[in-house]
Amino acid sequence: MTRQKQKFDLCIIGGAGHVGLPLGVAFANRGVRTYLFDVNKEWLSLIRAGKFPFREEKGAQELKRALKRGTLLVSETPDVISKSANVLLVIGTPVDEYLNPDFTNLLRTIDSYFTFFRDGQTLILRSTVYPGTSERIQRYFYEQGKKVGIAFCPERIVQGKSLIELGKLSQIVSAFDAKTARRVGALFNKLATKVIFTQKPIEAELAKLFSNAWRYIRFAVANQFFMIAKEHHLDYYRIYEAMRKDYPRNKDIPGPGFSAGPCLLKDTMQLAAFNNNNFFIGHAAMLVNEGLPNYLIQQLKHGQIGAVEKLVGQSSVNLTAQKSLQSVRRSLQEAGDLKKKTIGILGMAFKAESDDSRDSLSYKLRKLAQAEAKRVLCTDVYIRDSSFVSIDTVLAESDILIVAAPHKQYASISPNKLRGKVVVDIWNHLPRNAKTL
Repeated sequence: MTRQKQKFDLCIIGGAGHVGLPLGVAFANRGVRTYLFDVNKEWLSLIRAGKFPFREEKGAQELKRALKRGTLLVSETPDVISKSANVLLVIGTPVDEYLNPDFTNLLRTIDSYFTFFRDGQTLILRSTVYPGTSERIQRYFYEQGKKVGIAFCPERIVQGKSLIELGKLSQIVSAFDAKTARRVGALFNKLATKVIFTQKPIEAELAKLFSNAWRYIRFAVANQFFMIAKEHHLDYYRIYEAMRKDYPRNKDIPGPGFSAGPCLLKDTMQLAAFNNNNFFIGHAAMLVNEGLPNYLIQQLKHGQIGAVEKLVGQSSVNLTAQKSLQSVRRSLQEAGDLKKKTIGILGMAFKAESDDSRDSLSYKLRKLAQAEAKRVLCTDVYIRDSSFVSIDTVLAESDILIVAAPHKQYASISPNKLRGKVVVDIWNHLPRNAKTL
């Protein structure tokens, strides 16, 4: 590649997405001439106007700064690939309906833009891939007669906080030759506090899968603890607080809740497939986490609410509180007949303070609830959907409320609006002036 053609330091394929856009903005603000290439014209228009198309802390502020510097540009045409010294691809390996890795989209994307790659370029794979994918792609380029170095540098940030974490966390860099490793290491040194090199790309691929599987398993342990306490009609959060209070060894135990999104389950299943499905703890974690929505519905269906629900009322035991308590007890006794009940779901995003609904267990919960209840109402603070209703409608018309995504706004719901309802709050997110039945 001639120096004249290298107009840009970096081109990000999929640059308007949740991974590519924050990364591109971060690089551009550190002087890296960056092009964001994406086929999503609607999101590219928003980016040109200095607007993030999704929730990202400090997103708009940092994006406007990068655009003003002139180091960040966007394009819906792939010719910018040829003009960049480094190309970063953020399309990963998903799993199919049988939970097996599916390479189709990744390989199709590389094929569709293959003619734009030039000798001497570096292609950096950023999203999670099945172990051995980097080697497969490196071999493919060489077999096609193109001298493009392949590197794998896994994404390690928490979605929604990319622009905060990218400058604080170390970055893993791997490649098949020293020259490519040095080039990519120098690029990420502009961004990260430290660059960690692995000897082989498959080590970096596994580091990413191990990390996500570990998080998924930890969440499953918390959810299993919650279920055990629930089966014995105990308040899990009293146990949880006793375990953690003034005891550092247990500070890292997460609380229970829906564990979903576009990464954790997928990556755990990829790791299982890589090890010939000999990953029993990973499969067990999937059964626990994916089974939590059904567990809650079955508990409601059979009237076994126990420590899940709260009576939100006055903290003092007076006549009003006693009447309210009696009302909830009657509701619990009748809760088994869900066909007469309206269930309201608070939060449809896959996690709190996010507008991302991808692989959210809230939708699985909705489907299960629709099969059992008279009516199901859904709302979310950040997601726009014509089938959703306002939070006021959900609070007014629901007999049973389930906190699915603990957005901050829900923590300030007035206790008066919850009085007399069955409230399922496994996140322990609602005000704790509630009586636990």
